Formats: sequence, structure tokens, C-alpha cells
Amino acid sequence: MAWLLPSFLPRLPELSAAAVMDILILAFVIYQILVMIQGTRATQILIGVVFLGVAYYAARWGELRTVEWLLSNLFPYLVFALIVLFQSEIRRGLAKMGRNPFGTRLSSLKVRQAFEDILMAVNLFSSQKIGALIVVERETGLRTYAESGIPLQAQLSYDLLVAIFQPHAPLHDGAVIIREDKIIAAACFLPLSVNPIWGTQLGTRHRAAVGITEETDAVAIVASEETGTLSLAVSGSIELNITVEQLGERLSQIFAHPSPPTTPMLTRHPAWEGTPPSPTRNQPAQHRL
Repeated sequence: MAWLLPSFLPRLPELSAAAVMDILILAFVIYQILVMIQGTRATQILIGVVFLGVAYYAARWGELRTVEWLLSNLFPYLVFALIVLFQSEIRRGLAKMGRNPFGTRLSSLKVRQAFEDILMAVNLFSSQKIGALIVVERETGLRTYAESGIPLQAQLSYDLLVAIFQPHAPLHDGAVIIREDKIIAAACFLPLSVNPIWGTQLGTRHRAAVGITEETDAVAIVASEETGTLSLAVSGSIELNITVEQLGERLSQIFAHPSPPTTPMLTRHPAWEGTPPSPTRNQPAQHRL
């Protein structure tokens, strides 16, 4: 058999630098697509598409003319169906491609303070069963959704979050959108998730949290007014019934910053005793809302 190799080797195409680059780019694109749809409903859809492709070639090999004709006529319409089914993943992927890699980042101290204020506020919401929806902006801008609410452009603080989500406050309904260490808007309307799985399992506030993370790369924190449980939505999925400590760890992982203070450090704050703090000269008074 060895004497046959020289006759085959000259027939192999020459592997140029352009061909190597072409292969690497294609492999990178395929890898990014797989990473983008990992852990989403798109994974099952992709498996179904691969199954149809295998079935088509199996029908050709087995000379199943009817099945081959049916699948060959189905594939052109399948392309449009995939665009509709993968629309949220496509939007998220295009937004990721358009991110600014040179964007400014907050210092670790400011992020730590912002996380501390958010965690103390949601701990109070959980203990007193106050409904709340907090959306933290990442790379994808949320201006469209912020314009649907009341613009604030206020410094993020525990007291302001508590004042906004008081049950009878004018801004209680809707979501708060946070950009860096600022609350840019409150009482914002968010898109509800179109995933049929969440339609029967989650309420409106939780579906809105999942919906904004399907459309963008934002992170949404939900406090349930029925049960007082906390949830975290990111990348079109939601983690239900998590503790404040788990929420802090997840935020630290997502934003790649040091973890917020531990529970003993936060217990000195009045929020952890289930009582909102009294207003000071530099803090918004809750009775004004």
C-alpha cells in the first residue's frame, strides 16, 4: 500500500496561507455561534436542524425519493424559520460584535459600593415582600427602554432604591435601569419573554426580567412581592429562589469584580433589621413619595 501514496499525494491541493486563514476564521465563527447559543433553547433547535440534514442525506443514500423531495422543498423555508426562531440570539450576537472594547470601566471601589447598595436594597425587599425589578446595564445600551420610563440620572444609593420601590410610590411599577453607578430611569417598561416555557411558570415581573436579557446583555434582579424570593436573569435564563449571598457571588462573577462585603458587614445597616433608614440631609426622604 505504501507505493500508492506517492500517486495520491500530488493530487492533494496546496495548503496556502490564505487557505489556513480561511479555515481558522470559519472555525472561530462556528465556535462563537456555539458559545452564543449554549444553554439556550436555540441548542435544541440546532439539534433538530442537524437531524433534518442527516435525514436528507440518509434519504438520498437510501433512494427514498418522496422523503428526499419533501426535505429538499422544506429547506428553503427553514432558513426564514431559523431567522425568526433565532432572532433574540442574532440580536445579542450583533450587539456583542458592536461593543466598544475601549469603553471606560468603573473602579473596583465604586462597583463594590454599587453592589453593596443593590444587595442591601433587595434584602429589604425580600424580607418585607416588596416587589422590585432592577436592571443593570452592561455593554449593550438600554436607552430605548430607559426612555419608556421616568428619567432620573441620580446617584445610585440604597435609600433611593428603597424609596422608588415603596408599594405606594409613583415609580413602584416598572423597572429601574442602572448604568455604572447611576440610576438613569425608573418605572421603565420592558419586553416580556416570548419563550413559551416562562409563560406558564413565571409572573409578569419575572418574564420582563427574562425578556430584557433576551434582547440585550443586561442583568436583571427580581424581588417577588408574593413570596419575597430573589431571582437573577441573565442571557435569556433565570435563576430562581437565590439568597442574597448567592446573588452577590453571581454579580461578582458576571461583572468580574471583587465580591461585595460579606453578610456580617452588612448586618449593621438598618435594612437588615427590616426597617428602612431614617432620611438624612443628603439622602432622599421616603415620605415625599
